[in-house]
Amino acid sequence: MSVPAARREAVPVRARLDGIDRSLPVWAAAALALVLLMALPLGWLAYMSVSGESGPTFAHYRRALGDPAIGKALWNTVVLAFWVGIASVAVGAPLAWLTARTDVPGKRLIRNLVLASFVTPPFLGAFAWVMLAGPNAGLLNKLWRGLTGADDALLNIFSMPGLVFVVTIYTFPYVYIMIANTLALIASDLEEAAAILGAGRLMVALTVTLPMVAPAVVSGFILSVLQALALFGSPAILALPAGFHTITTQVWSLFQFPPKVELAAAVSIPLLLATALLLFVQKRLLGRRGYAAVGGKGAPRRIIPLGIWRYPALLACLAVMACAIFLPYGVLAKAAFSRAWAQPLTRDNLTLANVSFTFFEYSATRAAILNT
Repeated sequence: MSVPAARREAVPVRARLDGIDRSLPVWAAAALALVLLMALPLGWLAYMSVSGESGPTFAHYRRALGDPAIGKALWNTVVLAFWVGIASVAVGAPLAWLTARTDVPGKRLIRNLVLASFVTPPFLGAFAWVMLAGPNAGLLNKLWRGLTGADDALLNIFSMPGLVFVVTIYTFPYVYIMIANTLALIASDLEEAAAILGAGRLMVALTVTLPMVAPAVVSGFILSVLQALALFGSPAILALPAGFHTITTQVWSLFQFPPKVELAAAVSIPLLLATALLLFVQKRLLGRRGYAAVGGKGAPRRIIPLGIWRYPALLACLAVMACAIFLPYGVLAKAAFSRAWAQPLTRDNLTLANVSFTFFEYSATRAAILNT
């Protein structure tokens, strides 16, 4: 055997390994995980939606489209998602502008509170608002009756407006984050040029700032709509006692005895298609977000002085946070340390028994924590 041939045989394995893309195993594992986590469940839904005793059929879709209850649930879902999207933009956009482009005090506090709202489970917020604005025992309604002597409740959280409100206060952070991040990337050169040419603050906002953040606004709207479409906990807590369904609670009801699995699958497919369409639109919008890099991160940002409106603006921000954080967290804490949650938190009503039972006596708590 010649020396060159021996050398070729000494390092063939390493040489071959060096020529292989080492990211392939990672991509293969990711593809396998995607198949297991998404393709199998979606494939099962699609299969069940057309399965029949004698073969494939569209009878389940015809039945779903012809069922007035399912049609009403679908309409309720559209109404909920649309108004949650609109309300989330109405709340999140001004908050983002105030914290990114004005001299409103307490910016860091507001940002942290928005993030706290973002990570709060919506169903916990819904549960808290039942204790706050339930028509009979809600604390805010009891306060209203005590102050005015009225017999009727001021608020009824068990309604479509109540559901929209509760979902919005835990969904608007999607809009806030999108717009705040966009404003942080846009330099103020164009805004300052427009101001030099004589445009007022409102004209600058409408003709310069708004067009640059419009894709972020639409993207945040779509994310809010998607969140509202997919929610189950809040509609289950607020819509079902009010006597109406959304599509998620309707699908859940179809799994109750006797289960109608094929019909539930047929009802689920349009929701999945709508979700995929909205995600596609949102991705296209984000893919065209080259406008956001105007000036780069290091460019100066124009801070608008609010003057006498600084503290009213802060109060408006805190009012939103009161609805999303202060009141819900407060009433949950009050209930946790009360013998009777609807009664005043007096010394006689104060107790640690609920906390002690939950964490040290109730065996399901440990399993729930481990499962979570």
